Amino acid sequence: MDKRDNRYNGILLFNKPTGVSSHQVVADIRRAIRQRRVGHTGTLDPLAQGLLVMCLGKATKIARFISKFDKTYEAEICFGRKSATYDGEGVYNDHPSMPAPDLNKDKFGCLLDQYKGRITQKVPAYSAVKVDGQRLYSLARRGLPVNQPEREIEIREIAFLGYHKPYLQVRITCSQGTYVRSLADDLGEKIGCGAYLSRLRRISVGALHIDRALSLSEVRQYHDAGSLHEHLLTYQAVLPYSAITVSDDFKEYVICGKALTSRDVVQIRGSFSAGDRVFLINVEGHVLAVGTADAPSDAFVGGNGQKLFTYVRVLN
Repeated sequence: MDKRDNRYNGILLFNKPTGVSSHQVVADIRRAIRQRRVGHTGTLDPLAQGLLVMCLGKATKIARFISKFDKTYEAEICFGRKSATYDGEGVYNDHPSMPAPDLNKDKFGCLLDQYKGRITQKVPAYSAVKVDGQRLYSLARRGLPVNQPEREIEIREIAFLGYHKPYLQVRITCSQGTYVRSLADDLGEKIGCGAYLSRLRRISVGALHIDRALSLSEVRQYHDAGSLHEHLLTYQAVLPYSAITVSDDFKEYVICGKALTSRDVVQIRGSFSAGDRVFLINVEGHVLAVGTADAPSDAFVGGNGQKLFTYVRVLN
């Protein structure tokens, strides 16, 4: 592997524009920073915009942990028409439109409240989800029958922002795997006039916010100026885990997954319970691995030799 492939190791917050796929963003950033190891932590549809969390270099190893974070979106839903894709791409323009509803804030609030909590949601036919080894969108584009699976998701918050007929604006905080466009389609079915997702902007992923995100031109500008490092986030800035500091003698064996004992522990940063995610770090503060604590934090210093840590991902 080219040494330049690890020139950047960290998390980049990127502001994706509309009309670009998440896959294309990865390709654009690879070219801009001349580094192959680039990945994202959760796709945005081409018609959506907003925060795309990118992992560069060795940080690609933690993408799986960030992808589990809740996401917050600002969405616009258009009433009166249906869409095969549940968004603006597949609107049935040859079908007559239906009258948009005359509802006020309170009535919309009652409707939206029905989606709060854990609900079952149908996956869009035009999605990358695989069924029997085939992408659903591949079947749908060929006009073949699509068995749309259902999945359980959680809507933490769904707030009314405004209604300018036929457009409803809402803010949604939801769990991993939620399709906001499925929610738009379902809302149209519930009201009886049809609806589709006309605009979507992701504003946060966990505690990571769009306000700190860079455009592609800014990524190029900072790379060319040699200052892009200053705009990358560290593992510890992104993942809210406590840390176990290990001795210099032990750190060399982390790559082999050596079992951790209390005599290898130098310090505990923060507190945790058995089952919590934690970092292993060296005395300089560099993250060596992510794992699961097998005992509470107070058992790690001066312990009785019990199993203390299960490796999930070695990062060094």
